[in-house]
Amino acid sequence: MSQPAGRRAGRVMLVLAWGIGILLATRFFADWEQSRFNPNQQPVSHVGSGHIEVLLESNVQGHFVASGRINGEAAVFLLDTGATDVAIPAEVASKLGLERGAPILLQTANGQTTGYRTVLDSLSIGDIVLRDVRAIVAPGFDSEQILLGMSALKQLEFTQRAGTLVLRQHATDRP
Repeated sequence: MSQPAGRRAGRVMLVLAWGIGILLATRFFADWEQSRFNPNQQPVSHVGSGHIEVLLESNVQGHFVASGRINGEAAVFLLDTGATDVAIPAEVASKLGLERGAPILLQTANGQTTGYRTVLDSLSIGDIVLRDVRAIVAPGFDSEQILLGMSALKQLEFTQRAGTLVLRQHATDRP
């Protein structure tokens, strides 16, 4: 016995509503998880007289992760004061079109490896822009994150308090 057309349409609509609901819930939780990992997807800048400040919140692990740009292309940075230079995973460097310069021996937590020197034309987080930043193309990283090391951070003043990191670029340090 077949069902009336109205009842059949009602069931189809119910299945579609459930499907859309599951899709929306999945999207919501994926965005929520990403914001817990990188709470600084759109860093806020404050421009004062003679300086620019960018305030970054720590993520759930206590690290400072922020979205920014390298040579105008989107990038995700993990601030690392223990890294001498900005360290870019080889796969990310290829996507960014970075040239591999002179080889250099790197000492990492996983042992020694060979990296390659490069220079970033520009690196930005919020309204802070750094020019001609020394960097290393580092093979063996299984991450999309770029370690924002001291070759960039030494050009800024930074202070940390209560889970917030303030990056400050003075007008005299701007390109």
